[in-house]
Amino acid sequence: MGASESSLSSSQKLTDEITTVTERSEAVDPILERLESLKITRPILTSPRKEEGSLTDILVRKASASSAPAVNPNVLLELFSIYRDWLEAKVQQISKKQEEIGNKIEVADVLAIKLLQRFNYSVSAMKTASQNLSEGGDWGVKREAD
Repeated sequence: MGASESSLSSSQKLTDEITTVTERSEAVDPILERLESLKITRPILTSPRKEEGSLTDILVRKASASSAPAVNPNVLLELFSIYRDWLEAKVQQISKKQEEIGNKIEVADVLAIKLLQRFNYSVSAMKTASQNLSEGGDWGVKREAD
């Protein structure tokens, strides 16, 4: 894809000239890539009448039960197959995300339990220290008599 820029310049001789500058980008346009990757497939609906060749004939024609278009079973089967593959990929993607979330929940539970254990140990140590201070305990240090 290229971008072009045109400018109209006039010199003192009163001659008009157009200068065109063209820059070529090396990056590939993603939309163009997607368009090039598309392939033409068989039509889903087939018309039993062959005399209707123009768009006007098709649009003006009144629909009736006898001229209802028939669905090509091979194309329909291919569409369902593509849909099934897409659906299976989505199911795998969702189950992978669910598994990751489950693992994160398990890790959070383990961390919460460890944090609670440490908190309970700290509370127990503070209670013991408080009791020793209130009882005037010696904390394992022997005093020498005066």
